[in-house]
Amino acid sequence: MAKRDYYEILGVDRGADAATIKSAYRKLAMKYHPDRNQDDPSAEQKFKDAGEAYDILKDEQKRAAYDQFGHEAFDGTGNQHGAGFGGQGFGASSFSDVFDDLFGDFMGGGGAGRRGGQTRNRGNDLRYNMEITLEEAFEGKKADIRVPSSVSCEACSGSGSAEGAQPTSCPTCHGRGRVRAQQGFFTVERACPSCHGQGKIIKDPCTSCGGSGRVQKERTLSVNIPIGVEEGTRIRLAGEGEAGMRGGPAGDLYIFLSIAPHDLFQRDGKDLFCRVPISMTQAALGGQIEVPTLGGGRARISIPEGTQSGKQFRLRGKGMPGLRGQGKGDLYIQSVVETPVKLSRKQKDLLKQLDEDMTDKNSPDTSGFFSKVKGFWDELKD
Repeated sequence: MAKRDYYEILGVDRGADAATIKSAYRKLAMKYHPDRNQDDPSAEQKFKDAGEAYDILKDEQKRAAYDQFGHEAFDGTGNQHGAGFGGQGFGASSFSDVFDDLFGDFMGGGGAGRRGGQTRNRGNDLRYNMEITLEEAFEGKKADIRVPSSVSCEACSGSGSAEGAQPTSCPTCHGRGRVRAQQGFFTVERACPSCHGQGKIIKDPCTSCGGSGRVQKERTLSVNIPIGVEEGTRIRLAGEGEAGMRGGPAGDLYIFLSIAPHDLFQRDGKDLFCRVPISMTQAALGGQIEVPTLGGGRARISIPEGTQSGKQFRLRGKGMPGLRGQGKGDLYIQSVVETPVKLSRKQKDLLKQLDEDMTDKNSPDTSGFFSKVKGFWDELKD
């Protein structure tokens, strides 16, 4: 019985690219796998036929030979006559190629990086929360911090072995750092349980670190806080995290900054805001006031007659510097007119006399509002 065309088996055109061929085979392999078709005796043969076709067409040289000579180019097992292809017939390998591409990362990393020898365990990254004042963000700061962490063991130089001893190849994984287990027709690869992915085992562990290559120690680090940092700024110190296991690379240290609330100023980016109370008479008559600026300076502001609560006065360049000193924001002074309290009888009498002399021109907002209210009520009556 003549063999079916490999392209026909996979349901692809002769000009199909490698991705199309792989996708077609993947669908057929999933569809006809014997474990999923125990009631269909023909499924196993279809599964084998698809695997044989894919094994030829996935290889550029085998595919070229097949395109030129057809089935006669092979001996029926996938080996090309006289070409020395190494005798890789279809077994689990063809499906494993597709399975690795689909699920390799999920099962613990794929490709060459997964197959290539010992894994070096990188140390964990560390987080350090630091609170600074607004003045320190304004001027910058150099601070020393104490960080409890794992550091490389000095006694064994991080190797985990006692002085003079050398790690030996792990007998379980033969130095690969990973082992394979058969689950049904799937081959699952995971870190070696004996050496924890290292590929080597310590027969004579260091007494100081117990073979881990690292010990617990508190370190003091100097940190430069740049000018203009904002809430949530993250500073990364490369290699200052935990030491890796048995000589593995260290992780990083991340410093997260928070800025403490200030008694006088609120911040919005590079701009600062300060609420300044002024007396009722000062708001009415006008005058000058002295206000603070961040960093200990002072500035004078002219208050015009009739100043209302909420009026803002802008002081250019008196805000926060940009990160690393790139430009400066502005300082906004917001007036808050304060109503006098705890008045004496004489003060009350004076205010009553003032109120009797007031006209709508003296309080245009008040008279305008109540005029609108009167009109609103009159419309409701109609």
